[in-house]
Amino acid sequence: MGLLSHLFYPWGLLLQVFAIIHFIRRRPDNYWIFVILFLGPLGALIYLVMEALPDAQLGHSFKGFSRRKRIGELERVVHDNPSTGNYEELGDLYMDEGKLVQAHAAYDRAIAVRATTLDPFYHRGVCAILLGDAQAALPDLEMVYDKDPGHDFHRTAGLLAHAYALTGQKEKADALFRQTTAISTSSETYLNYAAFLASEGRNAEARQWAQKVLDKKPNMPGYLKRRERPNFRMASALLKRLPA
Repeated sequence: MGLLSHLFYPWGLLLQVFAIIHFIRRRPDNYWIFVILFLGPLGALIYLVMEALPDAQLGHSFKGFSRRKRIGELERVVHDNPSTGNYEELGDLYMDEGKLVQAHAAYDRAIAVRATTLDPFYHRGVCAILLGDAQAALPDLEMVYDKDPGHDFHRTAGLLAHAYALTGQKEKADALFRQTTAISTSSETYLNYAAFLASEGRNAEARQWAQKVLDKKPNMPGYLKRRERPNFRMASALLKRLPA
């Protein structure tokens, strides 16, 4: 292995660096870090083929370049054509880039020029939740939920329940969480419900809902496991904090 590392230096070292960076960002199963460190360049190559390549096939890297290019185009277009559709698309792209303040402003503009669909209101509410302003999210989420209770595969209902919890409306939150978790298997909703239950001192119930997130993992295909990794980490962290 040492001879192999010597022959491929410095490319082998670069492979290990790339593999470690990807591991830190994506946080797959912990055993991979030992494969990368102890098997050297060969271990890094195995890791990149097994973990990084499938991520690339999901489009995490390549979509980012085209998305930023499209954002630049739309930022120029809206000056001449400030339509609801252009601002809504711009808001969606900002959200995908994690630029929540800009996304919220874009949805504001989309609504101001007479939006005719629920989506800009819904996404503005989502932005407000993610920005930590649950009170501002309530009017948009309530309006969307009233018109379409199943909007976005019941995510609207789950986020509205979360907003109720964050604004101290405990009875509304509990009722809507129970209603939504009866028809939705969203990890996000399960985790938000678990966090609400934990805040109420209902630790046994909170553990049950956090565990439901982890219970989905064994039967998931690989690409879904990759997408759900942040939720798995949050569920595990919550279980560690809660008394058994």
